Amino acid sequence: MTSSDLRPVLDESDALRLLLGGELELEGRLVDASNTTLRAFLTLDGVTVRCVYKPIHGERPLWDFPDGTLAGREVAAYLVSRASGWDLVPPTVLRDGPLGPGACQLWIDEPEQADPLVGFVPAGSLPPRWFRVAAAQDDDGTPYALAHADDPRLARLAVLDAVLNNADRKGGHVLYGPDDRIYGVDHGVCFHVEDKLRTVLWGWARRSLPPDVREMLDGLAGALAGPLGESLAEHLTIGEVAATARRVDRLRDGGRFPVPSDEWPAIPWPPI
Repeated sequence: MTSSDLRPVLDESDALRLLLGGELELEGRLVDASNTTLRAFLTLDGVTVRCVYKPIHGERPLWDFPDGTLAGREVAAYLVSRASGWDLVPPTVLRDGPLGPGACQLWIDEPEQADPLVGFVPAGSLPPRWFRVAAAQDDDGTPYALAHADDPRLARLAVLDAVLNNADRKGGHVLYGPDDRIYGVDHGVCFHVEDKLRTVLWGWARRSLPPDVREMLDGLAGALAGPLGESLAEHLTIGEVAATARRVDRLRDGGRFPVPSDEWPAIPWPPI
């Protein structure tokens, strides 16, 4: 099967129908992932798409997150993203598969040539409208900067990560999608009740939140008190859902992008 056999763009309802009911055929493993992460085909009613399948059985135990909960956190991140109206997380469901229950997420095909949004750049050559996040150097001692674009799509992702309490927003977890959209992926270590925000998207720290962000947070606060909170409770503890609502309230009340914590590493490793 080749990429030409696959339907490249689906609306959300069709994507969810395929993710939940499609026949899942494993294609291969993504070897760089720390947990078992598989690429697979999903086929339903003559339509085939690719997906990422992360079986719970393949989750590596972590000292700070309960065992067997990462797949549910992936789904919870999608639910919050959908409720925000920004749709920054690809459609994601919890379903059974060849290796047992796990998270199943629509695969995002990135264009072959796309301008980077996050990366290491020579320390003295920061691109226009980019933020410097941290200093770095290569094996020869040449100075570089970890930086990212001042892009409103990334700014929205930074806000979503603050809501999710994302402990692992690497640059490689930011993907280009169709129609000039970006997506964030890999949300297994989100929603902890303690502050664990680690991200490469610190460029807006302390800056005022734009009006559209404030409007989104107002809507999200209401949703968390109703149907969204009930949906999240299927994947998270009551305490984690409550902590999510508190983070939304804190962002609304403060009116600014978050700042790095002094008690927790601010940037994931590796950062890309």
